[in-house]
Amino acid sequence: MTDQETLALCKAGINAWQTAFNNQDAAGCAAQYTENCVMEAKPIGTFTGRQAIQECWQNIIDQGFKDVVYSNVEWQPAQDGGYILTSSWQMNKAYGVVHREHWVVEADGQARLISDSFEIQGER
Repeated sequence: MTDQETLALCKAGINAWQTAFNNQDAAGCAAQYTENCVMEAKPIGTFTGRQAIQECWQNIIDQGFKDVVYSNVEWQPAQDGGYILTSSWQMNKAYGVVHREHWVVEADGQARLISDSFEIQGER
């Protein structure tokens, strides 16, 4: 697989996550993470594994958060494979930054997050 093909799959992964979140679908969000992913959501906490991550997103959705939009998106090749995404983000009730999302292509041909670090910086 070429770097361009890998990057295209990673971009499809973040688009799938964003679509799921904006459709208020926590399971769809969680499907974009590997089974053993670690998600650091500052200042909420750290969540390990797809089930815990799904519960976190469900809690956020249940509080009325929606309509996420990314800006200043940058993709860099990761030394150990896949790509690293950094960006700013905003939604209806909050804004913040993605410090580091590490996307990799799994055996099934889908790109998923193996680690995710983002921060809520304020409310809107």
